[in-house]
Amino acid sequence: MTAVQTEVLLQTLISGVLLGGLYALIALGMTIIMGVMKIINLAHGELMMVGMYIAFVLFSWLHIDPYLSVFIAAPALFVLGVGLQKFLINPVMKVDAILPENQVILTVGIGMVLANLATIIFQSDYRQTPVSYATKAWYLTDLWKGAPLELSLSFPWSVSFTIAVLITACLWFFLAKTDTGKSIRATAQDLDAALLMGVNVERMRVITFGLGSALVGAAGCLFIPIYYIYPDIGGQFTLISFVITVLGGLGSTVGAIIGGLVLGLFESLTATYIGMGWAPVGRFMIFVAVLIFIPGGVASLLRSRKFGK
Repeated sequence: MTAVQTEVLLQTLISGVLLGGLYALIALGMTIIMGVMKIINLAHGELMMVGMYIAFVLFSWLHIDPYLSVFIAAPALFVLGVGLQKFLINPVMKVDAILPENQVILTVGIGMVLANLATIIFQSDYRQTPVSYATKAWYLTDLWKGAPLELSLSFPWSVSFTIAVLITACLWFFLAKTDTGKSIRATAQDLDAALLMGVNVERMRVITFGLGSALVGAAGCLFIPIYYIYPDIGGQFTLISFVITVLGGLGSTVGAIIGGLVLGLFESLTATYIGMGWAPVGRFMIFVAVLIFIPGGVASLLRSRKFGK
């Protein structure tokens, strides 16, 4: 392998890890909702779209940096998620005659309403936040004059990845160390046992949907400095989240992180060595392959290794 080929490969892997970190944050929201509520939120991408538009409006009207808008968009999406779960999804879940499939269809309807509202308010135009650091990058040769390779690190991608890691660490602390987080985990692991232990399951579901919405809203703010936005953008991120959730294992937060990194690396390698247009095809191939060969996802492999099965 020549120096140029090595440089291209390493640069591709760096880009894949940065993208995968953001994908993991998006998928974490869907994963915890799936783990607690046992439904797949197909409005997940549209909630991310709302977060992106909040960051766009704050930047365009108030000149607030998209990264700072995380502190506004995440709480706003939490409130929106709580409202959606409490007043729309929860009443449907209480009706025994309504099948789980219909509960999923409800989330599709919510996504359609959010997308159409965005179209009415912002039209179908593609929009961006032209931040001053959009093209800024760190170069290895600037830090190491005699560097054998000319590698670079995009500033906005690096900042978005770092914030995503910090948010993921905060989520881990919340789920592992707080009483509410432990109650959420108990509800996800065994609903009947959680009820016997006195956990308010209905309240945990409300908090979980709000938390999942806040996570994907924060991810929207992290994407907006490096991505464009339009009302129908949510569909592709819902698909990405779903593929990662299946790849990682339904309801597994560790699996979602690993799945996000795997998909990010796969898309980056595909774009470099095959072509940008193959990324959607690659997602579908991963989805089908996981369903056929490891239907339990990465989480099932981790459990098998842990228990020596």
